[in-house]
Amino acid sequence: MLADLEELVRCESFSADHTALARSAETVGALGARLTGAEPETIVVDGVPHLRWCFGTPRVLLLGHHDTVWPVGSLRTRPWSVTAGAARGPGVLDMKAGLVQLFHALASLPALDGVCVLINGDEEIGSPTSRELIEETARRCTAALVLEPAADGRGALKTARKGASRYEVGIIGRAAHAGLEPHRGINASVEAAHQVLALAGIGAAARDGDPLLGGVTVTPTLLSAGSSANTVPARARVSVDVRVPSRAAQQRIDTLIRELVPRTPGARLEITGGAGRPPLEPASSAGLFALASDLAAELGQGPLRGLAVGGVSDGNRTAAVGCPTLDGLGAVGGGAHADHEFVRLDRMIPRARLLARLVARTAS
Repeated sequence: MLADLEELVRCESFSADHTALARSAETVGALGARLTGAEPETIVVDGVPHLRWCFGTPRVLLLGHHDTVWPVGSLRTRPWSVTAGAARGPGVLDMKAGLVQLFHALASLPALDGVCVLINGDEEIGSPTSRELIEETARRCTAALVLEPAADGRGALKTARKGASRYEVGIIGRAAHAGLEPHRGINASVEAAHQVLALAGIGAAARDGDPLLGGVTVTPTLLSAGSSANTVPARARVSVDVRVPSRAAQQRIDTLIRELVPRTPGARLEITGGAGRPPLEPASSAGLFALASDLAAELGQGPLRGLAVGGVSDGNRTAAVGCPTLDGLGAVGGGAHADHEFVRLDRMIPRARLLARLVARTAS
């Protein structure tokens, strides 16, 4: 497993580099073929390679990704290493160790009938080219097991994930000379300030007592305005990140954002964007988490814990189409997307054994 992990980590796979992704798909495909005895179907969409293995009629979907957030060349400053029981390197936790565990778990099973493996190449950028493939496959399955890293450094599973929405609030004003006749302009920067405060107010209301909006965050992020230092800005733009625990909250926040009104006379708003990944709600994972807990006890692995997390994954999508989903079954470690990213080697075999038991039970 360690040798396989080294091979994957040394094969860099930045989401935006299609050449690197093609090399990565070949490497991951070869690993999967060696351990399962079957060649993958390679599905290329807009230059992004995705891999799929299907054994019989799919009942359980094993979901992962081979792309990472690390640009090609990151190995020079964050080289592969193994020290003090931990493996390090770009993408080692998110989620190359999860892929290694996945294939070794399958290799330990006497039969793979009813199993589908789908590994996409664009999860880190929102899965724009693989969304339909993921949803189509999940609709045909009765369970989805997601090989994203554990929720913490001790192996907690991800039993709920917030959904994510993205918005752009565009402000249209009118340009004028800032020194000669600023009164003839409609200042988009001033209106943008009003909208930032209004958006922050939605977030504050979500925190201050509306039961439907508990756990919601509304965060203005990127802000831009104007064209020159001596011109009343004619245009401005505010980007907004929204995280929600339920579909009802996602819809309510969508309504509130689309009801924003300009405060500066003459200014106009253009609001674009909306719901991205829906939330993975606790009910979607409850049955699978109970099964995983029983199987962990059978294996002598101690009680499992489940946590709700704010980040999103493709598990949000499988749950949204009605497929029961359990996330965070991948590697145990820390520092995903950070310089200190690492995997605990002592947890790789136990996690692979738990996954193998889950696959055997859900595929039968």
